[in-house]
Amino acid sequence: MQKSIGVLTSGGDCPGLNAAIRGVGKAAIEKYDMSVIGFCDGFRGLVQDRILRVSSDQLTGILTDGGTILGTSRDKPHKMPIGNKTEDMIDAAVDTYRRHALSAVVCIGGGGTQKNAIRLADAGLNVVTLPKTIDNDIYGTDVSFGFDTALQIATEAIDRLHSTATSHHRIIVVETMGHRAGWLALGAGIAGGADVILIPEIPYSVDVVATAIRHRAQRGRRFSIVVVAEGAMTAEEAKTINKFVDRKKNAESKRDRKEATSKLDAFHENHVGHTLKLSEQLESMTGIESRLTILGHLQRGGTPSAADRILATRLGTACAGLLHDEMYGVMVASRSNGIKPIPLSDVAGKKKLVPMDHPWVVAARMTGVCLGEP
Repeated sequence: MQKSIGVLTSGGDCPGLNAAIRGVGKAAIEKYDMSVIGFCDGFRGLVQDRILRVSSDQLTGILTDGGTILGTSRDKPHKMPIGNKTEDMIDAAVDTYRRHALSAVVCIGGGGTQKNAIRLADAGLNVVTLPKTIDNDIYGTDVSFGFDTALQIATEAIDRLHSTATSHHRIIVVETMGHRAGWLALGAGIAGGADVILIPEIPYSVDVVATAIRHRAQRGRRFSIVVVAEGAMTAEEAKTINKFVDRKKNAESKRDRKEATSKLDAFHENHVGHTLKLSEQLESMTGIESRLTILGHLQRGGTPSAADRILATRLGTACAGLLHDEMYGVMVASRSNGIKPIPLSDVAGKKKLVPMDHPWVVAARMTGVCLGEP
């Protein structure tokens, strides 16, 4: 009996999604004689049974395309907006799965997708996931596809900003994405020759950063490039957020947990735009004109790099092999030079952050980059 599999892409878009869909689909159809259907717009498509029947012809030519032919969304199957309400739609997802007599569903996405996938697995669905994110923060895999392309885009932007920084003797503050992990800012900052790199894993002191910039000016270096991860925070802010996190973790009642969650959400909402504040502070403290550039979604678009195309293809084809072998409940991870299935229970809810002894951190310190450490 021919196996039938479903495929969906969830969360934010990133380079390499189409390459991954192509890798899964071509291997499943041509190597293992499976039929493939795609669910449109992430888990919402699975819940609402909105499908695209996938053939080899449809997969031709999409390797180099950015975005995803299936569409994506951040909808969660257990908390999905339906009309004016938020509903648990896992039973609807199970119904769609059974209606199409699927052998498994492939969920391609980031950290949130891994958590949503394990909920579907707990409901009885056969699930395999692929790790994608420009943040590179998915636990259990050496690298996620999408990261290499975003790293190149951010590095090229920093390279270009050097021109205006040197011409006008300015401080240029560059905000990268990365959520609450510093991989993108750290990598692009090192590759782009940044003078200051601020990441979430190392709470910073504005005084330390300003002092480093003043010392550069005293040595005749009249410009500075400051690369800041969107999740970076001062030492004082880190203490505040850690207090809320501890309060949430140790909450003795639902009310206490809800209150702590609300304060955490409010903190992160107020933290948006923190790089503008930093830029203004540095100008005031150093007397050097400062300008802010927020790279934003620019980092997520466009043609995937060769490395991301290869990685997404390797992960996708390996996924098809696991489906053929009926190995479910795993994420297909990149490990060293190979591919390894990691149990979803070992991945969901965890983040891969930058360790303080990571070679990139060591290299930054050795080359005189200021990391803002008090």
